[in-house]
Amino acid sequence: MKNITKILALALLFIATQSFGQSLKFGQLNLQELVALMPESDSAQAKLQNYAKDLDETLRGMQQEWSTKMQTYNQKSATWTAAILEAKTKELQELEGRVRQFQENAQNEYTTMQQTLYAPLFKKANDAIDKIGKEGGYLYIFDLSQAGILFHSDAAVDILPLAKKELGIPADKKLPVPQQQQQQP
Repeated sequence: MKNITKILALALLFIATQSFGQSLKFGQLNLQELVALMPESDSAQAKLQNYAKDLDETLRGMQQEWSTKMQTYNQKSATWTAAILEAKTKELQELEGRVRQFQENAQNEYTTMQQTLYAPLFKKANDAIDKIGKEGGYLYIFDLSQAGILFHSDAAVDILPLAKKELGIPADKKLPVPQQQQQQP
């Protein structure tokens, strides 16, 4: 009798779970792709590239200065007195330290600039996704650009087209094929 009750309870639980499970709605999209497709992304990317170019030009100038002084050091060091040799060695070491420090600062500044430029775009995209999720009755919407999702079903709805529509991005707009990766300073 207890076994029959357990079997009936499991059967009812299974039926309830099945009917509930059919009403669950999941969505998926690639948030990075959505942000890259936004019109504002082109402007942010152009500003970021100009910023990186300015940082790179400054770095190259510093490296060229170090290289020129190093060549002079190598050519004339045999003829210098001990005092001059010590001063020139110290000057080269200090310049090398400034170059290294600038590289570190430039990388941090580039990252900060990138975050500053893209934060409003991610906020706008997330607001659109929230609206779509609420209006569409989705239980979850997964971001496929983040590591950690090991499986997604083809039955999940890709809401990228809905997000494009919500943000006014033409439906046929695709990501451009990058000619070469932008190098960070």
